[in-house]
Amino acid sequence: MRYQKIDPKLFIENRDRLRALLPPKSLAIFNSNDILPTNADGTMLLRQNSDIFYHSGIHQEETILVIFPDAPDEKQREMLFTKETSEVIAIWEGTKHTKQSATETSGIDNVHWLDTFPGIFRMLMTQAEQVFLNTNEHARATDRVETRDLRFIRELQRNYPLHDFKRLAPLMAELRAIKSDLEIELISKACAITEGGFRRVLEFIKPGVKEFEVEAELIHEYLRHGSDGFAYDPIIGSGVNACVLHYLENDGICEDGDMLLMDVAARYANYNSDLTRTVPVNGRFSERQRAVYQAVLNTMRACSEMLRPGVILKDYQEEAGKLIESELLGLKLITKKDIEDQDPDKPAYKKYFMHGTSHHLGLDVHDLGDTWQPVEEGMVFTIEPGIYIREENFGCRLENNYLIGKDGNIDLMATIPVEPEEIEDLMNAG
Repeated sequence: MRYQKIDPKLFIENRDRLRALLPPKSLAIFNSNDILPTNADGTMLLRQNSDIFYHSGIHQEETILVIFPDAPDEKQREMLFTKETSEVIAIWEGTKHTKQSATETSGIDNVHWLDTFPGIFRMLMTQAEQVFLNTNEHARATDRVETRDLRFIRELQRNYPLHDFKRLAPLMAELRAIKSDLEIELISKACAITEGGFRRVLEFIKPGVKEFEVEAELIHEYLRHGSDGFAYDPIIGSGVNACVLHYLENDGICEDGDMLLMDVAARYANYNSDLTRTVPVNGRFSERQRAVYQAVLNTMRACSEMLRPGVILKDYQEEAGKLIESELLGLKLITKKDIEDQDPDKPAYKKYFMHGTSHHLGLDVHDLGDTWQPVEEGMVFTIEPGIYIREENFGCRLENNYLIGKDGNIDLMATIPVEPEEIEDLMNAG
């Protein structure tokens, strides 16, 4: 693996936290993700199921984690099942987990080969009163492909129709929303790698460069420092392309006078960072570009003071909208009359700022967390305001990652250049 070995203490503690939430005689099961096909005999790389990784650190397909705190047999209170490797698999696919390496990674002593799972599991089902199963219940998810978890659920419902099946998803949202110190270290490492990429491209960007050339510079820097790769498909949009919120083509040319928006960050050890910066292609902000940039930067900083323990995200988003509204008035993009005449459900500012300001961050870029529960110490959020002016052919978004603290938030990207003067100095240093 590319990243340094993670202390299994992280996964041991995560399993302990789950056990504390399970009712008596509860059995919880987690499945790894499938390796998905492409075309012909091609496959994608494994993107491990975040929940099984959270509890075990195992990044391998065809793996099952079983947690049964009240199992009569002590050896069956937590078990990991992995596919037995072979010489053929080793030749074609490389090294897979042995029982010993799986134990060293996860801290789980009882590791079994996957072919023993059906017999052991049937015995466990006779002893459990509740069975907690995992599904992807992210509010923005669309399950067009049947997952290994869903196939497993259907099989259990068919074979054990009278059992009491329950949802793991609410418990996982509660657990994963609060980050441990070890998780913060991994997210911070991803942020540090991201910083290296940004500083690299500041020296590279100039008129005539193609957006995908910027992308190439970034992935080069990420991979050479042990990153898993991009945390998400990179958005690198110059000129009016910056006004397309999920712009992914990255095939435009960065023209003199353009602003270049880069929403791109590194993943490390399956943990993500999430950065956005917008810079002038020629190394100097125009007066108008600087004014818009400063308005976005003002908003990001104000939001970092507002997103505090006890706040509800919906209320915070409304306040963030008011901040942008004030900045848009100053930029003469909207008028007081626009505000007076606005539909409360479609405020005037949304013409220029149409997305959310913050989301949870961790094992998933849009990480788990209940948006209706108050913000708590130990959560990690993005803060990413923007202003998009299609009629002027440019947009600006800025984004940093923040750890919610008791006495104040910690900016995990505080060392990544963001001041307009610093951006210009770095772009013109050569």
